[in-house]
Amino acid sequence: MVSMSELLESVPTQLWIGGPVEADGGATFPVRNPADGEVLVHVADAAPGDAVRALDAAVAVQEQWAATPARERGEILRTVYERITARAEEFALLMTLEMGKALPESRNEVRYGAEFFRWFSEEAVRVHGRYLHAPSGTGRIMVHKQPVGPCLAITPWNFPLAMGTRKIGPALAAGCTMIVKPASETPLTMLLLAKLCSEAGLPDGVLSVITTKRSSAVTAPLLTDPRLRKLTFTGSTEVGRKLVEQSAHGLLRTSMELGGNAPFVVFDDADVDAAVQGAMLAKLRNGGEACTAANRFHVQNGVREEFTAKLAEAMADSVVLGPGADPSTTLGPLINEDQLTTVSELVDDAVAAGAQVRLGGKAPGGPGWFYPATLLTDVPPQARILREEVFGPVAPIVGFDTEEQGLAAANDTEFGLVAYVYTRDLDRALRVAEGLETGMVGVNRGVISDPAAPFGGVKASGFGREGGIEGIEEYLSTKYIALT
Repeated sequence: MVSMSELLESVPTQLWIGGPVEADGGATFPVRNPADGEVLVHVADAAPGDAVRALDAAVAVQEQWAATPARERGEILRTVYERITARAEEFALLMTLEMGKALPESRNEVRYGAEFFRWFSEEAVRVHGRYLHAPSGTGRIMVHKQPVGPCLAITPWNFPLAMGTRKIGPALAAGCTMIVKPASETPLTMLLLAKLCSEAGLPDGVLSVITTKRSSAVTAPLLTDPRLRKLTFTGSTEVGRKLVEQSAHGLLRTSMELGGNAPFVVFDDADVDAAVQGAMLAKLRNGGEACTAANRFHVQNGVREEFTAKLAEAMADSVVLGPGADPSTTLGPLINEDQLTTVSELVDDAVAAGAQVRLGGKAPGGPGWFYPATLLTDVPPQARILREEVFGPVAPIVGFDTEEQGLAAANDTEFGLVAYVYTRDLDRALRVAEGLETGMVGVNRGVISDPAAPFGGVKASGFGREGGIEGIEEYLSTKYIALT
């Protein structure tokens, strides 16, 4: 395993546009370690002109990349998968340093993120059209799929590798070129990935990475440039709405994976021990900083106290708060001071409204942006934490009496990304899963993400799907050719 200093020296800190290049004016910004606030490195701070340079590069090679045989594109993706896997420990440490998550979490993300390259290396050769006689007998119909063209991907900080690979993988497999603008908090993982893609044989210009602290200003000229044909974004609903408005001028194809407020519903007939294990995964995976994290726990009153006591015990016994790089840590810091303030305010608001703190509830202070695993009970309906995405290790529990009440409470949100249901009754599981207003449902499972499955939501959680056979369709246009 390389040392931290050796690892940081191996990561490009310039923009990646057909290789490492300086930003206009040579501006840089710091990347900090959330465990202590210390600066890891400084990376290039792109200007709007740099984004246009990246689009120039993407446009220049779009036709050539689209014409590259699907098998060759797939083999490059497969090679990148193998290179990520071979350097899994380096990627894991890098993500822990810049994002804060515990090393076991980072290792899990490397495995998950790499799988998108393997999955879409196989999907590259399975893009299908169709050919048929017109029912009227007047001719023939041929349906052909083609890459949409140059794409812009804007990715968040919470999964620095996987949020990029599940966009880059299908785009490259479909024959699209792509520009990635990673979150300013976590640019290093994406820069290292771009370097590996180049080493794997990806032609210059097919993938560019633009790092910046001025996201809106830098991406604005791309969104109004008619050469850009696709925008894919993962992040908050607020920012997603603005990007959709900006993209409307050019009628861009858009995919939006936005905020969540996932309900975790436990019925009286559930296996309570299994539900607690699932709750630990659904709540504390990635420190709660995940759009799929269980945000509110609706527990039928017959098992509410048992579930609460066992969840509190599990949190107290197994969660170790500390720097992500410490081998004993299971819960690392939050990403930055703003997120620490947000989580603290949501907990304080719930307590002021009458919620009881069963565990945690206060930041320990000191260096770094840490918040403990927290369990709240008797949370009143007016508490903000039941309406807003907490993005932290806080579990608010509320009770319900009937199945109808539980389903109504779960659906009482503007968001609709994922929901979790625990029950031993198959009829109830299917009935509730069909009634939930979400794009994904985990039945007796606390983790549902899978590269082979379509990921995405409804309502204010966005539109479009990533992963599965559906993922590559987001980067393909359908052409109808009429034949005599």
